[in-house]
Amino acid sequence: MSDFARRIPKAELHVHIEGTLEPELMFELAQRNGLTLPYLSAQAAREAHTFQNLQAFLDLYYAGCSVLRTEGDFFELTRAYLARAAGQGVRHAEVFFDPQTHTVRGVPMEAVVHGIQRALQEGEARFGISSRLILCFLRHLPEQAADQTLDQALALGNAITAVGLDSSEAGNPPSRFQRVFERAADAGLLAVAHAGEEGPPEYIWEALDLLHARRIDHGVRCARDERLMERLADEQVPLTICPLSNVKLRVFASLEQHNLRWLLERGLLVTVNSDDPAYFGGYVADNFEAVEEALGLDQDQVVTLAKNSFLASFLTPDEKARQLQEVDRFNAQASSKTTS
Repeated sequence: MSDFARRIPKAELHVHIEGTLEPELMFELAQRNGLTLPYLSAQAAREAHTFQNLQAFLDLYYAGCSVLRTEGDFFELTRAYLARAAGQGVRHAEVFFDPQTHTVRGVPMEAVVHGIQRALQEGEARFGISSRLILCFLRHLPEQAADQTLDQALALGNAITAVGLDSSEAGNPPSRFQRVFERAADAGLLAVAHAGEEGPPEYIWEALDLLHARRIDHGVRCARDERLMERLADEQVPLTICPLSNVKLRVFASLEQHNLRWLLERGLLVTVNSDDPAYFGGYVADNFEAVEEALGLDQDQVVTLAKNSFLASFLTPDEKARQLQEVDRFNAQASSKTTS
């Protein structure tokens, strides 16, 4: 089944473009930009990818981001991600980026957005991967900083589809950012939010009721609140779950203990994504394969996860319908080969 899970058409809805920075490209960009990294080699950097919690990962993640300086750097970063995604069955990608990580270092917002956007446009022409761009506010910074970032983004026109909320979750509830999310909504931007990864179920309630999030990124701790579980199932609020990330960051002790299958069987709109694949050991199809094996998913459940990824996306209804037809066509062809 693993080849089926790898090749089935899918959307990726939870991937941080900075988290796709592989050590080899990190060293290449550091050399180009005259920077010195705290590692002797790309292999040494890869071996440092062992984390006790979310904050330990973020410390390394932000250090890696320091090599991204120019529009060309962001273009190459995004192009490399799309090339990998194309080989993993991705037909549509909704990509997070963290502008505050770069603007604080003097990198212009225009360089970040234009570099990513140019690669996304090339990716659609070259690989047939459609895309949306989602600006994430860093929740460990004050809301005033998010306000300034939103101003900069709005000045760039319609490059951004939605805003999100990421970074250190513990102690940084969504309610701190209610006003800036209201401003974003007034400007026509959709909303998503990281909640319920390390934070409590209450953060998911806040993301839904105060930020009006259309999707919950991670959300696995919803299982601690039965009333929340019922709401998520009834309203079909998507959860963009990242299994390998959850294990790497000790949210679950092992993939076999992950609650993804249980949430799926409870009727929640669960999707599978990669989060920060350069750091967590796998891109989206690698996550599909891993949960298929660890949780014993059958072909119908893999198909459901693939369909969920499109249903949860910000594609238009017509675009969703076309992608769902592609999933059905792929499944029918695979089933035909199996029985012949």
